[in-house]
Amino acid sequence: MDAGTRPDPARTELVRRLVPEALGSRSLQRLTDLTTRLLGCDIAQVSLVGEAQTAVAGTGLPPGGIGARLPLADSLCAVAVAGGGPLVVRDAARDPRVSERAPVRSGEIGSYLGVPLMASEGEVLGALCVYGAEARDWTERDIALLRQLADSVGTELQLMAVTAEYEAHRLRFELAIDAAGIGSFDWNLVTGRLLWDDRLLALFGYDRAGFDETIDAFAARVHPDDRDRTLEALQAAIDTVGAYDAEFRVVLPSGDTRWVRGSGRAVADDRGTPVRLLGAGYDTTPQRQEDVRIARLLEAMKASFFSLDRDWRFTYVNTEAERVLGASREDLLGGVVWDLFPAAVGSDFERHYRGAATTGREQMFEAYYPAPLDAWFEVRAWPTPDGLSVSFLDVTERRAAEEQARRGASRLALVAHTTTAMSAQLATREDEEAALRRVARLLVPGLGDWAILTLVDEEGRMRDVATSHRDPQQEELVARYAASRLAALQPDAPIMRALASGQALVVPDIAATVGQTLPAGEVRDAFWALAPQSAVTTAMSARGRTLGALSVYRSADRPVPDGDDTATVQDVAGRMALALDNARLYQQQRRLAEGLQRGMLTAPPQPASSEIVVRYHPAMAVAEVGGDWYDAWVQPSGATMLVIGDVVGHDTEAAAAMGQLRGMLRGIGFRDGIGPAAVLTDLDAAMQGLQVGTLATAALVRVEQTAEERAAGLTRLRWSNAGHPPPLVLHPDGRIEALAGDRAQLMLGVDAAARRTETETTVARGSTVLLYTDGLVEGRDLSLDEGTARLIAAFAELGGMPLPELCDALLERLRPEGLQDDVAIVAMRLHPQD
Repeated sequence: MDAGTRPDPARTELVRRLVPEALGSRSLQRLTDLTTRLLGCDIAQVSLVGEAQTAVAGTGLPPGGIGARLPLADSLCAVAVAGGGPLVVRDAARDPRVSERAPVRSGEIGSYLGVPLMASEGEVLGALCVYGAEARDWTERDIALLRQLADSVGTELQLMAVTAEYEAHRLRFELAIDAAGIGSFDWNLVTGRLLWDDRLLALFGYDRAGFDETIDAFAARVHPDDRDRTLEALQAAIDTVGAYDAEFRVVLPSGDTRWVRGSGRAVADDRGTPVRLLGAGYDTTPQRQEDVRIARLLEAMKASFFSLDRDWRFTYVNTEAERVLGASREDLLGGVVWDLFPAAVGSDFERHYRGAATTGREQMFEAYYPAPLDAWFEVRAWPTPDGLSVSFLDVTERRAAEEQARRGASRLALVAHTTTAMSAQLATREDEEAALRRVARLLVPGLGDWAILTLVDEEGRMRDVATSHRDPQQEELVARYAASRLAALQPDAPIMRALASGQALVVPDIAATVGQTLPAGEVRDAFWALAPQSAVTTAMSARGRTLGALSVYRSADRPVPDGDDTATVQDVAGRMALALDNARLYQQQRRLAEGLQRGMLTAPPQPASSEIVVRYHPAMAVAEVGGDWYDAWVQPSGATMLVIGDVVGHDTEAAAAMGQLRGMLRGIGFRDGIGPAAVLTDLDAAMQGLQVGTLATAALVRVEQTAEERAAGLTRLRWSNAGHPPPLVLHPDGRIEALAGDRAQLMLGVDAAARRTETETTVARGSTVLLYTDGLVEGRDLSLDEGTARLIAAFAELGGMPLPELCDALLERLRPEGLQDDVAIVAMRLHPQD
């Protein structure tokens, strides 16, 4: 059994007493909530480790998680406790210290960070931990933050322990008094005889024979340091015929000392002369010893602590409170809190303190106290029988860390938002200036009050193309300033220096740097009306090219941009530049790819008896150009061959393969008399023999006519299909026919020995034949069956249009938002014959 699975007897007893107090604690729950926010984790847990691990508070735990017990042999927190320092587990399944523990083997814990929770006297109570199901690289900042939070958790646990121990002692003390009784006395002021009962005699170490029933016997046993004030209290009660109350030490014959509290009242005769003093006394030694112990614990606490009586006067202040409040006990004790700390009057401090005293309920809050303390405090105030107890921690650094984390998250969100928006706008083929105008609106007020985006062309000429202002009513004013500012700027203006250096430039006083140098006129008037105080400007550069500049301005009510602000501006500018550069490269490559594709697709022939129209549209993505092709030619006998095909793949390799297949197919299919099935069979054999390693679909239609068919106004269509969508025929009567065979046939490149067949039909002159690729009828948001149905409906509706307009209308109708895949179309309309 290793150290992580052996229960420690002392800690086990302390944890046993503490668990009932800690379960359900709102302060611990609030700390675990804070822990998950600061460390960006889903789960945080406070575990007390005794005979087993008990989760007394947590955030993100499953139902029933709080209060759940876990054997030490399966507890990662037990390992942290045994180690006495932070337990950093980046990949639990691979960490031999914890890999065999049940939560790791079950996959519940993939990474873990835990810090031991220390009591004031050095005992380890358990651990504050965060964990998740995935592996994680914990940073030094994560560990430091968890240490600070563990100090706060430890302080809360110490307060719970002190409170629980104090309440337990108080109950025991009251029961002891009831069980043992209280000694009583009766002092006859006329005769001087002092009568004590047996209990009081025992308290002072007398027996009945040894006590001479005089006040001197009483005084003889009172500690010399307490004697004068005790006798003075008795005399005051006699002089005023009032109450007596004193606590003093008694020195027993053995030399031991005990504390005794005496109280009573003087009784007068009919003339008002005091004649007796009646009262009682009881042993307060246990309470005094406990008070000393509690005071020692309070002094050792890392949290500040003080007590106030019902008149709001300080009655106790620990050492940490002296340090944080900047005042000594001598200055604080007996003073009224509102007088010593006037800024608390009317603040959250007063509201919560008075609320605790009035409602009798604990108050927990965070509040800021101005100079000279100038700090944020996490405060816990609870009522006591004597007044109010308050513990507090200086959380200024933690608040600053939270604010830094919040600002960091806000900056990251801004960068991500602008990047996404810029990329999305350019992806829709919107021009650069329109995209920048949209993105400019996202920059304010996050980065500044107003902003200008500038583009730089290849010759170095600058143009301000986008502006924004946080106040919509000032938008026109910024636009007026940007319209003429570049021509008015001096050669050493901030934007010129930023472009020259490629670095961000912060200008604390933009009014003096730029405003004073502008010439009189509209540009100067607009600048002063905008009233900027500071600015940051940076080049927009990507891949070694400067594409523009971003200038962000702030008014006097906002601070000068700091390092984080400047880094964010640079990041945004860099990402916008990269998006611009990517868009330009995209358009350049797209033009090259389209040129390559169109160069390989020749214009169709125009036989006397028919009209042939072709269309090719590349996909939206630049890399997805090249797989689809069309072709048409007239064989020596006069028959026309129509071809549509699609090479598997969407890249330039697909374009190259398409070029090879198209060339081979043209050569094979030009032979006079050869039919579609024979052409596809020979092409399959050529692909195998020439080792053209690709797959493709294709449909071939041979348009021919005998003398008899010509006389009858008919034309024969013979076709064969290698796994391609079937061509469509629109008959003159509006009926649509799909040129489909009896069964589906293999794609090209699968089996050169496959038997291919062809089918034929006759159609009337005036019919329209349409061959197309699957990009017209299929996409990520459209199934092939749905797309084919839409095509047939559109073909029937639009079939009467002239053939070029028909092809364009089909593309527009079926793919109105751009093509996800490239599309090829070849259409033939048979002219009527006389």
